[in-house]
Amino acid sequence: MCANKKDEIAKLDETDIKILKIINDDVRISYRQISRDLGISVGTVHNRIDKMLKSGVIQKFAPILNHKKLGYNLTSIIGVNVEGESLEAWENEISENKNVVGIYDITGEYDAFLIAKFRDTDELDLFLKELLKTECIERTYTQTVLNVVKEDIGSANIL
Repeated sequence: MCANKKDEIAKLDETDIKILKIINDDVRISYRQISRDLGISVGTVHNRIDKMLKSGVIQKFAPILNHKKLGYNLTSIIGVNVEGESLEAWENEISENKNVVGIYDITGEYDAFLIAKFRDTDELDLFLKELLKTECIERTYTQTVLNVVKEDIGSANIL
């Protein structure tokens, strides 16, 4: 199988990493301010961010939402077993559900884990009942998150 250009590991230098950390802290910061902070030209900032967008290092610029402030007080981790060859098609379908914020193919007892946000247990209950009506779903396992200690998936702090 040939490697997809998007799957190649990007080579980032110290300046790229500094730019990523700055925009990670404030996505609205101007290129001009980044150039001042780093002592480089605005054109350099623009070119480097453009390169990181094209390479897929930066997937998109988006706000980080506080789900609790929007009324989504319940986070659930749901293990799902999917029948036969249906996993990819089911994942594509469930990814459109507004409550699902993450889908992970995993090893072990389950085929996938969903991370989903709900307003309350009634909304979770309805989601699970609909999920179990799906023909290809063999079983589920649900855990409710009591406290989010860290949730920083898009962070540049990993660099």
